[in-house]
Amino acid sequence: MRAPGTPPFAAAITGLGIVSAAGIGAKATWDSVLHGSVGHITRLPALAGLPQDFLYDIPDFDADAVLGRSRARQMDRFAQLAVAAAREALADAGLEPSDWDATRVAVLVGSSHGGLTVYDEQTRTMNDKGDRRVSPLLTPLSLLNAAAGSVCLDTGARGPSMGLAAACASGATAIGTARMMLQAGLCDIAIAGGAESMRSRALFASCCRARAVSTRTGDPAAALRPFDADRDGMVSGEGAGMLILERPEHARARGADIRALVTGYGASSDGHSPAAPDPTGAGIERALRDALADAGLAPSDLDMVNAHGTATIAGDAIEAAMLHRVLPHHPPVTSTKAVTGHTLGASGAIETALTVLAMETSAVPPTANLERQDPDVHLDIPTGRARPARLAAAAKTSLGFGGHNAALVLTRA
Repeated sequence: MRAPGTPPFAAAITGLGIVSAAGIGAKATWDSVLHGSVGHITRLPALAGLPQDFLYDIPDFDADAVLGRSRARQMDRFAQLAVAAAREALADAGLEPSDWDATRVAVLVGSSHGGLTVYDEQTRTMNDKGDRRVSPLLTPLSLLNAAAGSVCLDTGARGPSMGLAAACASGATAIGTARMMLQAGLCDIAIAGGAESMRSRALFASCCRARAVSTRTGDPAAALRPFDADRDGMVSGEGAGMLILERPEHARARGADIRALVTGYGASSDGHSPAAPDPTGAGIERALRDALADAGLAPSDLDMVNAHGTATIAGDAIEAAMLHRVLPHHPPVTSTKAVTGHTLGASGAIETALTVLAMETSAVPPTANLERQDPDVHLDIPTGRARPARLAAAAKTSLGFGGHNAALVLTRA
C-alpha cells in the first residue's frame, strides 16, 4: 500500500499468457471462460481409490514440442507451463529479448508447491531402485524458484528474479510484488504470474482427509461449484498465467498497447489457522480495502470482482459475506475456477489475466456449474451466459492456506 500523500502508481499490463485445462493460450482459455465451458478433466490412476481421483489437466501440452526435448527435461512440469505462458505474454506485448536491457527485466513466479511432481517421481525411483538412480537435477528442478529461474534462462532476463510462495494467493502476490518493484524503479519490465502442476497422491489424500475437495466422482465436470448451495469442495488443476508489467513511461516510449493498469495492491495475513480462513473474513477484507485505498478508489468504483471462489463450503461463505459487506452497491461477482480448475498458486495470475480480458471485452463471464445459488450468498453472480457491462475498474481477490490474502485492483488504461 502506498504511503499517505504519495500519488497512485499504475503498472501497465502489456502482455498476457495462459496455459490451462480450459485452453492453451489466453484466447482459448478466455473463450472457454466466456461460454462457461468446463475444461479438460482426467482421472489419474495414481489417485485410484481416493475420494477424489481426478483433476483439471492439459493433455494437449507437449513440452518437448514447445520447449525442445533437452530443455524440457531440465524442468518440472510447473516450470514448463510457466515458460510457455511467459513466451505467449512476451509475444503479446511485442517484446523481443534481443531488444531490451536484460538487467532491467524482473521475473516473479508464484507457486504453492513448486516442483512437487518431479520430487514425487524421484522419491519413487529412490524407493524402487535405490539412491544411485536419483537424478542429480532433483534439487534445482523441485525448488519453488525453479519456474522463475527457467523463465530467466529462456528469455535472458537478468534483473531481480524470485519464486514467491503464499499458497493459493501466490500468483496475485507475484503481480503485486512486481508492481511494487516497478514503482521502486528496480526494473522497467516485469514478467510476473504463477504456475502449478500438482499430481501428488499424498497431497490429494491429505486434501481428502481435510474435506477440502469435492467427492463427486460420478460427474467430475460438475464437481467444482462455486457459491452453489450444493458445493462440497474444490478440484485441483494445473496451469500457468503470466503477465508483462511495465513502467508506464517505458511502455509508452516503445509504443506498446497498454491493455489495463494494476492500480492497487493489498496483502494481509489472518494469523488464524494453518488451513482455515478467518471466519470473520477480516484478513481478505483488509487486503481488498488496502488495494482500493492504494488505487485511490472507493468501493463503489468497482464494476466487477473476480472472486477466489473455490467451492469450499466455508471459504465461499466467508468471501461472499466479506464482498457483500465491503461492496454495498453489489457489483457482479464471478468465479472462473469451475472452468479452469483450482490452479492453486497459479490461480491469482490466471484470473487476473482473465479479468483484463473481461474489461477489454466488456463482459462479466458466468460462473459455471452454479445451478442453485446458496441462499446465504448475497451476491450478484451471472450464470449461464456472460453479462455485458462497462468495466472501468475491477478487483481480483485471492486467499491461501496459512491465512495469506492478496487483492489487486485493475483499471482501464
